[in-house]
Amino acid sequence: MRDITDPRMLRAMAHPVRLRLINELGLHGPATATQLADRIGESAANCSWHLRQLAKFGFIEEAEGGVGRNRPWRWVPMGNRWGGADEPPELMQAGSELNATLLAQELAARNRWDEQRQTDDTTWRHAAFSVQNVNWLTADELKALEDELVAVLTRHNGRITDPASRPAGSRPVRMVGWAHPEPEPTPRPPSPEA
Repeated sequence: MRDITDPRMLRAMAHPVRLRLINELGLHGPATATQLADRIGESAANCSWHLRQLAKFGFIEEAEGGVGRNRPWRWVPMGNRWGGADEPPELMQAGSELNATLLAQELAARNRWDEQRQTDDTTWRHAAFSVQNVNWLTADELKALEDELVAVLTRHNGRITDPASRPAGSRPVRMVGWAHPEPEPTPRPPSPEA
């Protein structure tokens, strides 16, 4: 797990095209800028530029087997963590921008699932789920819950980089979770008496 402490790295990843490129390389393996352009609906030149920006910060790297414009890129399989409790304001702002972009893309993917789920396999329709909950926790309990959820959500991460370990019939499954305390209520000024 890499702790990102440079706001430039967060901003490099926060671009929607770059996140789609990382996603494509992570899910489907090495590809050239031209192949990625076809998959995500962007120009090859634009994809090439964004790939170089991602490579500059170590999110992706050149894969073997290519030359010139036909060089493939691959995702560097490393988890990234940001958003520590005592981070400087510039890092906090860059992290907020990245979080907003990530969540927008995840919500769009969730909405796409809603649009097409009735045509998907019945087994997958029954397996997919959404859950929402509000509970009363201490900060220590919330941290323990994070540790448990991360362990569950990352249990099968080895399958991302090792296609041979994927069971027959498996598909990529998107999982998103966040937990935050409700803001403290703002006291209301007393009502003026009439």
